[in-house]
Amino acid sequence: MYNSKRRMLLARVFVVLFVFLAGFGFTSIAKADDAYYATWKEYKASGAPSNSWNDVANAMDKVFEHAKEVYKSGDSKGAYDTINHGYYGYYETTGFERLTLGKISGSRKSEIELQFAACKAMTKNGGSVDEFNKEVDKLQSMIHNDANILDGKQPASSAKGNAKAGSADTATIRQVVEEVLAEQSGGGRSAATATFIACFSIILREGFEAILIVGAIIAYLAKSSGGDAERRKKLVRPVYVGSLVGIGASFVLAWLLEALTLANSASQEIIEGVTALTAVAVLYYVSNWMLSKSESDAWTNYIKSKTESSAKTGSTMALAFTAFLAVFREGAEVVLFFQPMLKDENIGMVWAGLIVGFIALIFVYYAIHAFSLRIPLRPFFTATSILMFIMSISFLGAGIKELIEGDVIVMTSPDWLASIIPSTEILDVLGIYPILETLIPQIILLVITIIVYLHWRKKNLAIRREADKKRAEEAAKKEALAKEEEEKKLREIIKSVVKEVLQENAASKA
Repeated sequence: MYNSKRRMLLARVFVVLFVFLAGFGFTSIAKADDAYYATWKEYKASGAPSNSWNDVANAMDKVFEHAKEVYKSGDSKGAYDTINHGYYGYYETTGFERLTLGKISGSRKSEIELQFAACKAMTKNGGSVDEFNKEVDKLQSMIHNDANILDGKQPASSAKGNAKAGSADTATIRQVVEEVLAEQSGGGRSAATATFIACFSIILREGFEAILIVGAIIAYLAKSSGGDAERRKKLVRPVYVGSLVGIGASFVLAWLLEALTLANSASQEIIEGVTALTAVAVLYYVSNWMLSKSESDAWTNYIKSKTESSAKTGSTMALAFTAFLAVFREGAEVVLFFQPMLKDENIGMVWAGLIVGFIALIFVYYAIHAFSLRIPLRPFFTATSILMFIMSISFLGAGIKELIEGDVIVMTSPDWLASIIPSTEILDVLGIYPILETLIPQIILLVITIIVYLHWRKKNLAIRREADKKRAEEAAKKEALAKEEEEKKLREIIKSVVKEVLQENAASKA
């Protein structure tokens, strides 16, 4: 009897222990399946699937779901940090951001970045749990949509327009070409084609702004040299040096960011933002300087009022610094973008895209140079000034956007503004976003520019009137002198004739 009871007791203990262990085991598996990893590296180390972009999107889902739970518990700071894990630990680290830029569009990349910022802004502004979840759900949907595109499950044109406005689908020329080539090619060939197009579009898009500025500066200096080849060579040399230094500095900065593990952190965005805003100040200065000299008489007076060294060295060095900043701003980002692509299985297409992109930029440069030499001085100065101003607006928006991504500024993007400003490639290049923090400074800069333009227009008109008055006075003096000279000659002729007549009369009397 005792042994029977003992056996029953032991059996119950074993059953309870089994149930406990089983429950513990199942719980552990469930937790493992729903585990939250702050970085892609940790996620892969766990042995979870990591073979496609949808795997990346699924891993990010766990990050976002964790952020929802943390925010629901009242920990806004924790939710903010978790969203940052999704951005810096996954979106940038995995190359998702770079491939979105190359294979979908630059505007789509900006959309995703701004949606990350919208989620973080919600934690800063104290939004409700439902509002926060809505923003995060929207971000998750966008990430999965892009993952399907990168995995080849749907066309690139299916990437939606503005995340908040829900605008119509937009397809760039690059997307259409990629899809057509993909339809006409096999799997390996289409992958190679996509890699080529991605690399080509990145170097062309990021380098276009820099080459546009450098090309305009070189054309300006060539035009101001007055056709003197030696003088032109002397003027443009500092600009070429500034551009080369900018390229070298880009590689150094990219290396430092990687070495200090800052390539996928807020520090990179802050550096890019500060560089862009510095470029705004220099570009705007150069823009106003050129506008002030857009009147040919103003330019002539400027040259006459300065010695060769003060007139050329100072302004040329300012332009060289502008070229340096334009190249440096884009250079480091391009290098960082291409680093993970060098590990692509289609490495040949990576280099092909890079080389063809450089060749295209060279053609852009020579086109700007050749076209500008045919433009009269005044329209050329005005056009160059407008170009510099547009670049100032672009760099201002892009710089503030980088500071938003670097958590220096909290973003404010109301729905009504997002419905007015769609997400397009053109607006993205111009640095125009549905963000109050970027638009307000841009509007202020636009107003200042209008005031400055009217000031210089009034001053240039006064210079022109003064020059016209002087030219009229000089013409009148020349005319008076010519008339006086003619009268003098006429008097001499009359005197000569009278003298001859008198001499003839005298001779006849004799």
